[in-house]
Amino acid sequence: MTPDYGVPDYLELLRLDGKNFVVLGAGQGIGEATAHALAQAGARVLCVDREEELAVNVAKAVDGMPFVGDVTVRENMQRAFDAAIRSFGRVHGVVDIIGMADLRPMAEFDDAAWSRQFDVVVRHAFLATQIGAELIAKAGGGTITFVGSVAGDRIVPPETVYASSKAALHHFVRGAGIEYAPRGVRVNAVSPGFVRTPRLDRLLPEQAWQSVGEAIPLGRAAMPAEVAAPILFLASELSSHMTGQIVVVDGGATHLTPFPKVFVAPKKP
Repeated sequence: MTPDYGVPDYLELLRLDGKNFVVLGAGQGIGEATAHALAQAGARVLCVDREEELAVNVAKAVDGMPFVGDVTVRENMQRAFDAAIRSFGRVHGVVDIIGMADLRPMAEFDDAAWSRQFDVVVRHAFLATQIGAELIAKAGGGTITFVGSVAGDRIVPPETVYASSKAALHHFVRGAGIEYAPRGVRVNAVSPGFVRTPRLDRLLPEQAWQSVGEAIPLGRAAMPAEVAAPILFLASELSSHMTGQIVVVDGGATHLTPFPKVFVAPKKP
């Protein structure tokens, strides 16, 4: 078979017209930005969140459909995909943003807290892939995109338990990307560093954000839209030969060597 060396319409490859997506954790922050990104590219979106008001508001803003439920529970995940099929007929993609960090020292975790951390980072990813990939394959193929974290590849005390759950998610993405590739389902993730979400903005003072910026080569934390943009890329045909990949979105922070600044950028004599 002779390869096609023609120049593609790259903007058309970015379009998602006629595609239907399930966005898990769509209510705010990166999830809300992602719902808008997908909708602007032409997709129809089922906006899933635990909080009804958030799910309804985002769905209304992107002309999508809301769904309310805790999708770390299998029955609720199944109900979410059933709702997507009822609303859209088929599912072509999933974006899963769900994940909350418990940043206590390891010594303070009991078994229940450990399980909660892994449920809210990894369990729903397993459920979303196991249930969603079948539907995507039946629709002719598509994408599943997760939101990991640079914590999954770096050790920053006291993030050991959270970082371990994100590391597990990253490895899950690599394995699922290989396992479902023959069925036309590509599985990837973005791995953000600090992101200035509305939730974190309510918790951290401006001085803290200034300190964060000092540790990032680009000089500031990412905004949710700057994480949604590579998610859109991974959800589109622009990334058609990518699966099992973890795309870092951290402003260059994880490439820094932790030397004092005097050694990094000495002044000229």
